[in-house]
Amino acid sequence: MGINMKDRWGIQATLVSNQFIDSYMAQANGEYVKVYLYVLRNQGRQVSVEEIADALNHTESDVSRALSYWKKAGVLTDETEAVREPEKEPEAGRTRPEEKGSQSLKQQPSGAAQALFVPAPAAEEEPGRMVPVYSVEQVNRLSGNEEFSQLLYIAQKYMNKVFTPRDCQVFAYLYEALGMSSELLEYLVEYCAQNNHTSMRYLETVAISWHDKGIKTAQEAKDYCSSYTRDSFAVMKAFGLSSRKPAAPEQALMDKWFKDYGFTREVVLEACSRTITAIHSPSFQYADRILTDWKKAGVKRREDITELDARRFAVTEEDAKGKERRFQKYGAASQGQAKKPASNNQFHNFKQRDTDYDALMLKQVKEWVGQTEER
Repeated sequence: MGINMKDRWGIQATLVSNQFIDSYMAQANGEYVKVYLYVLRNQGRQVSVEEIADALNHTESDVSRALSYWKKAGVLTDETEAVREPEKEPEAGRTRPEEKGSQSLKQQPSGAAQALFVPAPAAEEEPGRMVPVYSVEQVNRLSGNEEFSQLLYIAQKYMNKVFTPRDCQVFAYLYEALGMSSELLEYLVEYCAQNNHTSMRYLETVAISWHDKGIKTAQEAKDYCSSYTRDSFAVMKAFGLSSRKPAAPEQALMDKWFKDYGFTREVVLEACSRTITAIHSPSFQYADRILTDWKKAGVKRREDITELDARRFAVTEEDAKGKERRFQKYGAASQGQAKKPASNNQFHNFKQRDTDYDALMLKQVKEWVGQTEER
């Protein structure tokens, strides 16, 4: 059955080259095609990476990767500057880019459209970090690598899906650009699948995190994940929350305790125990205050906590004794002041009474008794 459709907009159309549709669109990621079409639609006017990201609901890094991809593919080439990063203040002695002249990228395939862009990789903001760049050429170059082909096959089995070209490009980047071994990547896929994470974005994030932490082998990754899981489970169990996984803020605090502060599990569990004893409910924030205080005090082991408690108890006892001495001194001063004779000032300028009321009462009782006997 044939399809013959017509769109509802008859004017203000954006023309796309047939060569782009025939030769480039099928191999590209769908998000990259959206970026290309947006650039094509806004040809001839200045647009920024931020504008494209907002319009397409992408991140700025995704937009920069898409623009770099089309440049590598030869679809966009330098010629006029239209899509650019936000302008930075020129340094002393330098002129603005527009004063020197501008770069441009035009669409390589012949046709009625001309797309302009200047890629600005995020690596300029973070000099020490590699910016992911995915390309079809990278995948094609590794297609003859038996180890890489086997890796893709195993990964698709673990994740129970057929990889898209974009998924293959991610693995090619991790394998070739980051230098991660096939054994490490196989464990990465296994780890993500066992935790019910089959998103390629999640897998990529974990891989880059391991790379940043210097994890090179599968055994190092296993040791890291094992320690990470045991520590988290022990804290959740100490708080009586073992029936659920830690939330993101809770996990962030545990990472701080174990990774940043370098506390052992024994020290962290002691803080959890004191939290329950003090407020009778699990509180990561309360435990964090305890552990932060111990970190400032130089605590490293369980014995350091005992010594710190002893020092603080001694200080408390000394404060209590000092307070008792002050009370005694105050009491003695009060008694001494009571024994002093009344001063002859304007409030004591009359003769005080010296009547003994007890003697008068006794005398009156005797008189009553004598009168009773006479009767």
